[in-house]
Amino acid sequence: MKPEASESFYFSTAFGVSSEDLRAVLSEALRRGGDFAEIFIQHHSGSFVGFEDGAVNRAYVQVDLGAGVRVLKGDQTGYAYTEDLKRESLLRAAGTAASIADHGACKVVAPWARGVAVGGLYPTQRLFAQVLPQAQIGLVRRVGEKLASRDRRVVKASVSFAGEDEVVLVANSEGVLVEDTRPMTHLLAACVMEQDGKRESNAYAQSRRAGMEMYDEALLDEIVEQAVARTAFLFDAGSPPAGDMPVVLAPATSGILLHEAMGHGFEADFNRKGVSIFSSMLGKTITSPFVNIVDSGLIPGARGSIHIDDEGVPAQRTVLVENGKLVSYLHDRLSAAHYQVSPTGNGRREDFRCPPLPRMRVTMMDSGPHDPREIIAAVSKGIYAVDFANGEVAIGAGDYSFYVKSGFLIEDGKLTRPIKDVNLIGNGPDTLSKVMMVGNDSAIDVGTWACGKEGQSVPVGLGMPTVLVSSITVGGVNA
Repeated sequence: MKPEASESFYFSTAFGVSSEDLRAVLSEALRRGGDFAEIFIQHHSGSFVGFEDGAVNRAYVQVDLGAGVRVLKGDQTGYAYTEDLKRESLLRAAGTAASIADHGACKVVAPWARGVAVGGLYPTQRLFAQVLPQAQIGLVRRVGEKLASRDRRVVKASVSFAGEDEVVLVANSEGVLVEDTRPMTHLLAACVMEQDGKRESNAYAQSRRAGMEMYDEALLDEIVEQAVARTAFLFDAGSPPAGDMPVVLAPATSGILLHEAMGHGFEADFNRKGVSIFSSMLGKTITSPFVNIVDSGLIPGARGSIHIDDEGVPAQRTVLVENGKLVSYLHDRLSAAHYQVSPTGNGRREDFRCPPLPRMRVTMMDSGPHDPREIIAAVSKGIYAVDFANGEVAIGAGDYSFYVKSGFLIEDGKLTRPIKDVNLIGNGPDTLSKVMMVGNDSAIDVGTWACGKEGQSVPVGLGMPTVLVSSITVGGVNA
């Protein structure tokens, strides 16, 4: 991230958008009496390559460029965007966004101020634009061939690779002028395996804010090994008994339950509007005293990390639940003004066509005091949930349903039979109140997580330690 008050920023040198242009656009946006104006400019380029049935069969490049102008008047938002960065187009967008306000004194745009640089979370060079297509195709073909030959039971192998470069600029009427260059990449390996006439499928992926250098042979071998092992596991797995029982959530991937069932409920717009079940719980104890939940943009290389949010607010680590007490929501500028607190760096948007909303970055539960072996040993009969897939959550009530691809039955304090195709059904606040033990092994999942909200999708990260919940409804087959 490099805040500048000169003409040396990316969008000036690459597209001719000067600081004078930015100032003129913001002045036009404030002309009808808005309280605050902001321009968000984005240049995104990405490439995708796919492998299936022994050959590279898909490849494309995608480029997106444009700007959004936002005007705030009280709690009201005016927003307009353009895919043309010429000054005239930006001014027209500003005029449209300004129509939210129709009276009041015209505010003056503050002088540009240098922000505080928060660098080092991920590379800042535009890496993938400089990677030859042959290198990307060769990478995917190599992984596909490794996957197909790894186990004789593999009957179908598929691989997908994406490499993205994104540069964003935020300038606002309070004098903020800041840019960030954001790389992103993922590699996913999936396979279908056949054994004794039975077929199973599974996949494994890794995604980071990193460049092509992330793909060394050790990582490629790990991705292939995990994809095959996770698929082979399913041949011996069966359905668990159904009913209410203790559930041990495995570290890392179980963070999806935390993200969906609790994290969305902590987003301040849902609470400001009284939609979230947590809207009346701020300052109250909602879980065990050894539970601490945070949302951070500061984890190096993590998929959800950002040097600045899409309102230009520097990244930070936001504590949501401290020693069992709900102490903060996730704020953008609008909700922070409503609650009379500072923004937490959670104003995020899918692209320049969208206004920002309070969104998660990397949401996780911190490590607790318990040894994971101690946690499993404390359960006489329950399940150990390992590999989560899709789920559904009702934000207002906090009710959720999650699909667990694989795990184990726990009997007499030990992991016994492998299980698959499990549904966990519960309520977010109720589950938090039933957290009995928290392991000392918190980990971030490295998968390709994306979060949807109001039609917008943004990359996120999530994590958990091993956690014991005393009771969750398990949907399976009685056995």
